[in-house]
This record gives sequence, C-alpha cells and structure tokens, in this order.
Amino acid sequence: MKKLIIYSVPVVIGFMWLMAVHQTFNPIILKGPDFLRFYLILILGFYASLFMLNSLKETISGTAFYFAGFIFLLGIIKLIRGIILGKPVGFLVMILIAECIVTLIFISGYINEKIK
Repeated sequence: MKKLIIYSVPVVIGFMWLMAVHQTFNPIILKGPDFLRFYLILILGFYASLFMLNSLKETISGTAFYFAGFIFLLGIIKLIRGIILGKPVGFLVMILIAECIVTLIFISGYINEKIK
C-alpha cells in the first residue's frame, strides 16, 4: 500500500497541475508544449519515486510496471493522435524512447532480483 501511494503521488501532482493551469482532467486534448509539460511531470515524478525506492533498497513491485505501462500508453495515444493530425511529434518520440530504455533497465533489475 505504501508503494502504491508513492507511485501515485506524481500522477496526482500532474493532474492537479493540469486542473490548476488548464481546467481539465483530459491530457489528450492539450496542445503540444502543454502536453509535454504534463507528461514530463508524470515521467520525472514517477521515475524519481522509483529511484528513491531503489536507493532505499526496496523492491520494485509489479504495480510500478503497471504505472509505467499506463504512462507509456498515454504517450503512445498522444503520439498516434499527433501523427493523425499531422503535428510534429519529435520531442514526444524522444521522450518515449528514453522511457523505454529506463523501463528496460528497471525490468532487467527486477528480473535479476527475482532470479536470485
């Protein structure tokens, strides 16, 4: 339960920022730079919480991978929407690639820990 709260804090902060600045809870309708700010709040907060738990020698639970998957899915949905509308999506693609790399690093550590 403690880890669930730690993982959900960046999501709550991101949506509070979204509501305070844009008066909406739907990040898909945001324009490019505003969505990227929201998405970076989500990603940086979530991975900061993962690094914090990792440095405290806590195990990374399966819940963390669900949160990472949902954040990645949000980015993919926005990427597809941007491509369909013909908007530039270069920064989002770079962020998604970096997110994949970091997630793979955490998954490999998770698998190594499960093997031991």
